[in-house]
Amino acid sequence: MARGSAEAPGGTTTPAVRSAASRARDWRAWPGEVALLWRRSLRFRTVVITLALTALAILVACVWMALAIQNDLFDSRARQVQADALRASVEAQATLDSAEAQGSEVQLQNLLLAVGATIAQQSESDLFTMKRSDQTPSSIAPPDLVSGGFESYVMVSDSMRAAVQTDASRQWWQSVGIEVGDRTIPGIVVGQQLQVPELGAYELYLAYDLAAAQQTLGFVQLTLWVVGVGLVLLIGAIAWFVLRSVTTPIGEAADTSARLASGELGVRLPVRGEDEFATLGRSFNAMADSIESQIKELADLSLVQQRFVSDVSHELRTPLTTIRLAADMINDRREEFDPATARAAELLNAQVQRFETLLSDLLEISRYDAGSVQLELEPTSLAHLAEDVIASMHALAEQHGSDVRLVAPGGYSPVELDPRRVRRIVRNLLGNAIEHGEGRPIVVTVDSDQQAVALGVRDFGIGMRPEDAEHVFDRFWRADPSRSRTIGGTGLGLSIALGDARLHGGELAVWSEPGRGSNFVLTLPRTGGQLSGSSPVPVDPGDDASAGLDDLGLTQPLDVQVTDAAASDSRTDADAPTAGGRS
Repeated sequence: MARGSAEAPGGTTTPAVRSAASRARDWRAWPGEVALLWRRSLRFRTVVITLALTALAILVACVWMALAIQNDLFDSRARQVQADALRASVEAQATLDSAEAQGSEVQLQNLLLAVGATIAQQSESDLFTMKRSDQTPSSIAPPDLVSGGFESYVMVSDSMRAAVQTDASRQWWQSVGIEVGDRTIPGIVVGQQLQVPELGAYELYLAYDLAAAQQTLGFVQLTLWVVGVGLVLLIGAIAWFVLRSVTTPIGEAADTSARLASGELGVRLPVRGEDEFATLGRSFNAMADSIESQIKELADLSLVQQRFVSDVSHELRTPLTTIRLAADMINDRREEFDPATARAAELLNAQVQRFETLLSDLLEISRYDAGSVQLELEPTSLAHLAEDVIASMHALAEQHGSDVRLVAPGGYSPVELDPRRVRRIVRNLLGNAIEHGEGRPIVVTVDSDQQAVALGVRDFGIGMRPEDAEHVFDRFWRADPSRSRTIGGTGLGLSIALGDARLHGGELAVWSEPGRGSNFVLTLPRTGGQLSGSSPVPVDPGDDASAGLDDLGLTQPLDVQVTDAAASDSRTDADAPTAGGRS
C-alpha cells in the first residue's frame, strides 16, 4: 500500500485517516470553542486581556529601547570614527607640510606613500584612499593612493565628493554599505581635504565598518525580546495563579447557587479564613439556611392546604350527592310549581351542578399537588378524538352562534395517550373558544410529524393582551373579571389542562392578541419522554383569517347530530369544560 493511502482493503477508512479527519474537525471547531470559553470563563478572559495589554506595553518599551540603543551606538561610533579620521588627517597634513618634493615625480610618489603609512599608523581603518581633486593631466602627479581595496568595497557618493572639494576646512561623513564577500555590512566614510605640495588639493576618504556595533546591537535586541517574552509569560502565569485564587471561590459559589436553585437545599459553601470570601461564604450559608427554613415552612403549609382541600372535597361529596338528588327531583317537578318557584328550582339545579364540577376540579388539583395522578394510556387517534369532542359540543356552539370547523391534515394514526384527560383538555379549550369567540368561526387544527402530534383551537374573538396571556394558566385567574360566565366554569380548567399536558410529557401554549382572538396549541410526543423540536401546529397563526382558510378549501363545518341525552351528558359530565374566564 502506498504511503498516505486513505482507505484500507474493503473500502473502510483507516485509523490514521480517521485521526487526521478528527484533528481537522477539532481545528475547525477551535474558533467556536475559544469564543465560548471567552464568554463563559472570567479567568480566561482576564488572562487574555492582561497578556494582550502586557505584550503591547512590552512591545512598545522594547521597540523604544532598541531604537534608543541603536541611535546611541551609531552616534557614539560616528563620533569615534570622526575623531579617529581627524587625527589621521592632521598627522597626514603635517607630514605633507614638512616635506620638500622639489618637482620630482619620484619624491612626490614617496611622499604619498609616507602619508599612507602615517594614516595607517594613526587610524584604525585600513580602508582609505587619496584622490587628486584637480583632474587635469600633470607630469609629476603620482597615481591616486588606495589602501585595502577601498575602490572595490566602498562607493563614495558624488554629493559627498562635491562637499569635500568645496570646503577644505570641514570634515564630512556619510553612512555607506561596505561590500565584504557576498554580504554587506554597515559602515561610515569620513572625507576631508589635504593639501599636497606642488600638486594642490587631494581628497582623503577613510572607511570604517560598524560590524562590532551591529553585533552589539543584535545582542542587545535579542536580549530585549527574550526578556520581553519572558516577562509576558511570567506575568501571564502570575495573573493565572492570582485569578485562580480569586475565581475558584466564585466558581464554588456559582455551583453551590445552581445546586441550591435546583432543589438541593442542604448544600453550603466551605468557609476558609477571615477574608472577604469567607464573609461571603458565611453570608451565603446564612441566606441558604433562611431559604431552606422558609421553604420547609411553605411546604408544610402547602401540605396542610392540600390535605384540607382534599378532605373538604371528599367530605362534601356525600352531602352534595344528596342535595343533587333532591335538586334533580325538584327540577323534574318544576312544571307543577308557580313560575317563581320553578325558576328557583332551575337555578338550584344549575348551581348544584356547578358546585359538583368545582368539587371535581378541586379533587383533581389536590391529586396533582400530591403527585398521585396516574395515566391510563391506550392507542388513540387525536383527530378522531377531536371530532368526538366537537360533536359533543355542537349544541353549545350553535347556542352561541359559533361555527366550529376542523382542519386535520394529520393526527389520525394512534398515539399512546390517556384519552379521558386529553378529551378533557380539548373540551376545555373548545369551551373557552365558544365562550370568547363572539359568535365567529372556530378552527380546530390537528396535525402531526415524526416526533409529535398537536391540536390547535383558534378563535377570532376578543383576544387577550400579552400580560394577560402570561397568567392564563394560573388557578382562579380571569382575563376580564367583570365579564360574566355564560357556560359555567370553576377557573381551574386551563390549570388542569396544563397539568394533563405536562403529565403526558407535552406542552400547552397560547397566542392571543386583542381583536384577533386566541390560539391554544396542545402538543404531545408520539412516544414517551419530552418534546424535541417545534410543534406541528404553530402557536402563532400569523396573519390568518377564517375566510382565507375557506378560500383554500381547508376547512369544513362538521354537520353532526347531537341528541338531547348527549347534550345533557356533556353538561353534567365531571369532565365538562370549565371555560369560564380563560383561567
